[in-house]
Amino acid sequence: MKVDNVNHPQHYKQGDVECIDAIESCLGEGFKFYLQGNAMKYLWRYTHKGKAQEDLDKSIWYINKLKTVLEINE
Repeated sequence: MKVDNVNHPQHYKQGDVECIDAIESCLGEGFKFYLQGNAMKYLWRYTHKGKAQEDLDKSIWYINKLKTVLEINE
């Protein structure tokens, strides 16, 4: 099984619940700001950790998730 640190990091899943789903449930409308902040975080540091491609992919993941959330709420 291939490790996917961008779309489904193993360390973000406990039992049947993935962390991102629990956060969305807790934050409600504020979830979109969480997604925006995480996208910004990965863009901010992508040149500093030695994993530029992975951090850019993570930023894209958060932006795509934000787009999906906004489409659902429109």
